[in-house]
Amino acid sequence: MLETIWFVLWGLLWAVYFILDGFDFGMGTLLPFLAKNNDDKVAIYNAAGPYWDGNEVWLITAGGVTFAAFPKAYAVMFSALYAPLLILLFALIFRAASFEFRNKKDCPGWRKFWDVWQFLGNFLPALLLGVAFANLFMGIPVDGDGVYHGNILKLLNPYGLAGGIFFVLIFCMHGAIWLALKTTDEMHMRAVIAAHVLWPLVVAMSLAFLAMTAFYTDLYANYGEHPTLLIFPLSAVFLLLTVRVMMAGNNLLGAWFCSAGFIFALTFFGVLGMYPGLIISSIDPAYSVTAFNGASSPLTLKIMLGVTLVCVPIVIAYQAWVYYVFARKVSDEGIRHDKQR
Repeated sequence: MLETIWFVLWGLLWAVYFILDGFDFGMGTLLPFLAKNNDDKVAIYNAAGPYWDGNEVWLITAGGVTFAAFPKAYAVMFSALYAPLLILLFALIFRAASFEFRNKKDCPGWRKFWDVWQFLGNFLPALLLGVAFANLFMGIPVDGDGVYHGNILKLLNPYGLAGGIFFVLIFCMHGAIWLALKTTDEMHMRAVIAAHVLWPLVVAMSLAFLAMTAFYTDLYANYGEHPTLLIFPLSAVFLLLTVRVMMAGNNLLGAWFCSAGFIFALTFFGVLGMYPGLIISSIDPAYSVTAFNGASSPLTLKIMLGVTLVCVPIVIAYQAWVYYVFARKVSDEGIRHDKQR
């Protein structure tokens, strides 16, 4: 029972991370396409500025839970996905540096350098997370000792690349809606147009990815055995359609929450399709690491559950406060202030 609870919590933490840091990834990826001048770039930085570091807390939490609750899965996962996770780490480090250092020097070349890293520091994590999770859904070549028999090129298979593209498109749409919420005038209009353009691309890629999932993975098996779980993929379809309805009615806040719900439902579609598997072996299913053979002791899981029930509400409360304090749109005064820093 405890193993199943922690498996669901593991999926929940990843879903929250994708929702919150997803809009940061989307805005950063769209930076070179939507920003026409320095003021536009400052507006995009400011739309993410108060939130991005707090949003990364959920990545640390998800990784920490994997380590503490499922240490065997953590060991195999970080061994098999070592190269992409290392690239992900460095990309996030340079993204953080771009927020801190871009406006420290009034030099176009200096700012352009950090703008490039702002783009790469958002695009690469979005792509690599999609590649990583698609491979986890499909299964990776690990033996009975948890040794990975492959390399980074083996991860860049058609299904893995499709997962990467899918994640990038979803986060770009999610980020475009957030940017439209946080900006005014021309940048607001560009963000709205971007969200409208990206929506059909997300729909098309959703259909393609779901079709490829049926061919490359066994995710649908759990849904055949437990039809009640179909609420998650059906909710994802409904929420994605509702995003379009909300945008058509110029209800951008509603569109963003529907986009967040779509990401949540889609994450659980994958996670519950894997259950109880955490690391599915493509060599032999018997070598797979599951929520049961890869979990910590019951005592550890109980203690962690108690700590989580106390700490997570505190994290949610202070992040909600941050979003409330910085609820205003990005203003021209704020941009002028940043230019003078």
